Formats: sequence, structure tokens, C-alpha cells
Amino acid sequence: MIQFAKCCPNIIRLIETFKNDSALCAQNLGVENVLSQFKSICGNEGVSVGEAVREQHGRDESMHKCRPPDAVVFPRCVEEVSALAKLCHIFNVPMIPFGTGTGLEGGVGALEGGVCFSLRNMDKIVDVHVEDMDVTVEPGVTRKMLNTYLRDTGLWFPVDPGADASLCGMAATSASGTNAVRYGTMRENVLNLEVVLADGTIIQTAGKGRRPRKTAAGYNLTNLFVGSEGTLGIITKTTLRLYGIPEAVVSAVCTFPSVQAAVDSTVQILQSGVPIARIEFLDDVMVDACNRYSSLSYPVKPTLFLEFHGSEDSLKEQVKVTEDITQTSGGSNFHWAQDAETRNHLWAARHNAWYAALALRPGCQAYSTDVCVPLSHLPQIIVETKEDLIKSNLTGPIAGHVGDGNFHCIMVVDPNDKDELNRLHSFTDRLARRALALDGTCTGEHGVGLGKMYLLPEELGCHTVHVMQSIKHTLDPKNLMNPGKVLLPFSRESQQG
Repeated sequence: MIQFAKCCPNIIRLIETFKNDSALCAQNLGVENVLSQFKSICGNEGVSVGEAVREQHGRDESMHKCRPPDAVVFPRCVEEVSALAKLCHIFNVPMIPFGTGTGLEGGVGALEGGVCFSLRNMDKIVDVHVEDMDVTVEPGVTRKMLNTYLRDTGLWFPVDPGADASLCGMAATSASGTNAVRYGTMRENVLNLEVVLADGTIIQTAGKGRRPRKTAAGYNLTNLFVGSEGTLGIITKTTLRLYGIPEAVVSAVCTFPSVQAAVDSTVQILQSGVPIARIEFLDDVMVDACNRYSSLSYPVKPTLFLEFHGSEDSLKEQVKVTEDITQTSGGSNFHWAQDAETRNHLWAARHNAWYAALALRPGCQAYSTDVCVPLSHLPQIIVETKEDLIKSNLTGPIAGHVGDGNFHCIMVVDPNDKDELNRLHSFTDRLARRALALDGTCTGEHGVGLGKMYLLPEELGCHTVHVMQSIKHTLDPKNLMNPGKVLLPFSRESQQG
């Protein structure tokens, strides 16, 4: 790639001029003053102030209202991201990274205006090392795109949040999903990150080109940026662990007489040491919704969806142990599947759970909760949550990655019904605090974004949050990186004061 400095020497000189003008740097001159400079970096087609484009980049899949940026830029390489960030830093313009917009906590809203960095044009799979089982990708590469590219190598990337999200966006939110019980979350699968800081500095969190499976060299900056939700820098490359595609896959569905029996069975399977790949829970309300939406006929009872990966011989043992455990807990109506077509049909209910929940109340909106607790507390919290939903007169079918203690109530509400919204907010508040009281977390995989900032001090403690604020201020003293997310808002002017 031609170096940016050679491509745009005028912009480099402009940046150096402004950097040396302390009076100008103290002002917040706004996006309109740098649009022409943005276009000099990205080209005219790489900058948009159109209302439709800005609104598209001002919302995600959550219920949080659209907060469009003042402009959207479409950089094509890390050098352009760096140059744009330097200009934003000089002119005190907030920066909001944007991948595919599939987040669920309002993380892309431009609360203070500014410029959205839409990274879709940076879509290269940079390096695949088959023998070492790792890959480096740019932020425009999605999970499905990568696995399609890898299909002839015998490798795959298993972290699956459901949506076809950007892999760098998944790193930014520490996403996980249905396979996390066996393969871990993004936090365990990111080896290195390339990040552009608020002032345009480019860093590699584990060192340039480094991709060892473990390291004891210095602070773990990689995991500092995993889950930072764009508040510390813009991720422009991520190096990921890959895994061998399993020789054989078997899936199963099993129903239970009660929520307690299903979740107790989950705990027993995991404690027995079965290396299960996926174990997903749907309550009776969700199963009924999925039957209607996907034209299925599963018994309307609490249900587990299970999947096993391995060799033919190992799967026989895994399946036998699991079936014995589930039958002891009252499990019945087993459906087993090994060929891909039957497995896909069997999993259709779980994959379409979000849309099935929405179909329960056409015209309404969905909001997903995201608590996670230690496995020993999982039966208690799900049973108590079901009781709370009934008392609150709310529609909230439950689906969860119960193998790692994480579950979701997919709340379906009328956004124009203030009473129902109040009941929703009270319920989600009680649910989060119930999880915290059971030594859990208010967010297992969706992130903090806008919706859970007030819970962070309760979960982590004020001293820990103060350390986070100090890190944020060190890396982003002007509070330009996705301001108003994760940590409670603080004044950009007071930080500059």
C-alpha cells in the first residue's frame, strides 16, 4: 500500500500546522470546518452529510433512539483513519466507530454529534496462517465472510453472536454467542489488535505482526481494548485464533417438565466434563413463538438445544452421557440429527428466536436483556425471572446460552405505551440487580453502551470505575472517542480545563 504521507502531503502539512497552533487546538470548531479536509483524505465519495446516511449510522438494533452524527466518513485504510483522527483531535470533533450496526446497547449513537467512522470499505482478509491457525482481518470483514473464505482450509472461526457482525466490532463489544461454552468469547480469541488512538497514533496491542498463543510481555493491552466499545480507540485490524472444522457434528433437542429441570440438567452436563459445543435454553413461551414463526411442532415446554463436535467415536460417548443425565432430570422427546440439513432444521427455532418473539406482537419493538451468573445460580435466577415476568404482565420469552450462565429475555413492548415502558424499565432493573446479587454481571455479551452505565459502579465498585476513568482520560484526554458510552458522561471542556 502506498503510504498516506506520499498520497496526501497537503493534509500532512495541514495537520502539522494545526498541531502547532495551540489557540486553534483549544477551540471546538465543529465538523463543518473540516469537511473539505476529510474529502481530501477519503475523496468526495468517502464523506457524506446526507440525512439518510447519517440516520443509518446513528442507530443500531436496540430500542435507543437514533442519534445521527454530523457527518459519516468511509476510510479505506488505517493511514486514512489515522489522518482523519488527527484532524478530529485538532478540531475537538467526537469520533464514533461503526461496523455493521448490529449492536444492542445504543453504542453507535452520536450523543454529542461529531463524525462517524464507517469502516465497511476496509474489508481485507490480510493474512491466514493455516499451520498456526490464526488470521488477521480488517474491520469490514464479517463473521460469515471469514468462514466462507476459510471453508477450503479446514479451519473456521466459531464465535457466533447470531448476527453477521463485523469481527472488529465483535472485538470492540467482547461478543460471544452460542459456541462460547466450548470455544470461548472474543476476549479469549483475540491475539492482537491494531488500534488508532484519539490523536491518530497507530498502535499494535501485542506488537507489530505478533501472534503468539500466549505472552507474558507487559500489560495486556489487547484485552483492554476488547470490550472497550470504541471509547479508547478505533480497531482497524484484529488477529484471531482459528479452529479445525470438527470431523463430525451431532445436534439434539430435548424437552423438560420445568425450567428448574432443564437448567439443572445443563449444570450436570457441564460438571460431568462433556465437551459440549452448544447448549441453548428456550422457555415454553419462546418455544411456542418459534413453533408459530418457523412452522415447527416442538412440545411447548422448557427445551434444551444441544450440539456436540468431535470424532465419530467421541460423539457416541458424549451423546450417551448427555442423554443419561437429561433423562434423570425428566428430559424427553429427544430429536437427534447428524446430517447438515436436518441439523439446520432442528436449530431453526433457536436461530429465529428474535424474530419469533417480535411476531408475538406485530408492530411492537424488541429489547434484549443480557445477564450472566455463575452456573450454580442459574436455575434460581431463571425461575425468579419467569415469576417476575408474569407479575409484571410483560411479554418476555427467554432464550439463553445457559452453558456459560448467560441468558436473554427478549422483551416485546409497545414503544407508545408509557405504562408498559415503565414496567419494562423496572423489570430490567430488577433483573440486572438480581444477577449482581448472585455474583453475576449485568451484561454477558452485549456490552454496556448507553443502557447499563449506571450499573457499572454497582458491579465493579467505585474505585475500579475510577481506574477505568483514569485510563480513558490518559488515552483520550479530550473525551472524543465515542463519548457518553460505557462510563458515565463527563464534560469534555472540564477535561481540557
